[in-house]
Amino acid sequence: MDNTAKLRPLYLAKILYEKTDEEHYLTTAQLAQILEEQYGITSHRQTIKADIELLKQFGLEIEEVKSVQNRYNLYGRQFDIPELKLLIDAVESSKFITANKSQELVEKLSRLAGEHASTGLKRNVCCENRVKPGNEKIYLIIDAINEAINANKRISFQYFRYDANKRQQLKLDGKSYEITPLHLVWNGDYYYMIGVYDYKQRLGSFRVDRIAKRPEILSIEGTPAPEGFNINEHINTTFRMFNSPHEEVELICDNDVMDSIIDRFGEEVTTYANDMTTFRAVVKVAVSHVFYSWVFGFGGKVKINGLNYASYQGDSVCRELFNKLDDGFAEINIEDCPD
Repeated sequence: MDNTAKLRPLYLAKILYEKTDEEHYLTTAQLAQILEEQYGITSHRQTIKADIELLKQFGLEIEEVKSVQNRYNLYGRQFDIPELKLLIDAVESSKFITANKSQELVEKLSRLAGEHASTGLKRNVCCENRVKPGNEKIYLIIDAINEAINANKRISFQYFRYDANKRQQLKLDGKSYEITPLHLVWNGDYYYMIGVYDYKQRLGSFRVDRIAKRPEILSIEGTPAPEGFNINEHINTTFRMFNSPHEEVELICDNDVMDSIIDRFGEEVTTYANDMTTFRAVVKVAVSHVFYSWVFGFGGKVKINGLNYASYQGDSVCRELFNKLDDGFAEINIEDCPD
């Protein structure tokens, strides 16, 4: 058997994958024409029928409609159209994926649906003006981190922040961080690497798009995670991956914010009835200014209960805020204000 005969079923599968779906068919004559024009392979009705049967035995879900000219389509695919729409929405809406990579990924995902169905994958997602990162090295960075996690190795990398002039400034005066990466986590529209420092076995979180370049994978064996570390608990209790002490906190919440409490802490969150209009939620959180801003955002519908570190720190944050407001009002001349 020559190579043409061996390749013909493969090209037939490619044609059916790209040009047919549940609603679009190709006849035997059309398949023979495409094979000839695009791939230079001559075929006839019987060889195409035999090749189709071979592909069906292989496992491809091909439908045959018998008529004067038999028609064929590939109706079974790895991803259904709704699944591809969800994936495309996630890619287009993500603040983590760069604009160029988003377009490239959407085109690849669309091709999985075939030529005809791909046009129906365009979604009305409001993401054209979505803030996208400019770090095109991000995929090399992720690849290196993932490789180090799988090999249980430490990595060395530089990390940057933006100054007031929007220039990238390396932290630690350009010195490299050295940690053992444990997990890659998508949280709050950003991709984070969670790792552990060797010298004090403390957890650290780093925005992947703020890592300056591909990390160096060291030959040193990785440091184990702290005893009792649970990644799911860490994600649910750490607001925007901001590292700070974890503490059990009781919140007094209006009944109408239960949806938000479950969205934040999950359906397993411990809650008790407090009175006719409020309930108590017992949660473990990373106590930080990000947590307080989340509480303040409910406009009094969520309160920190009891005298503990969290409530004390919350009072300090409030006092500092009001002091700054007082300083600002003190600088305003009432005569300069409009009527």
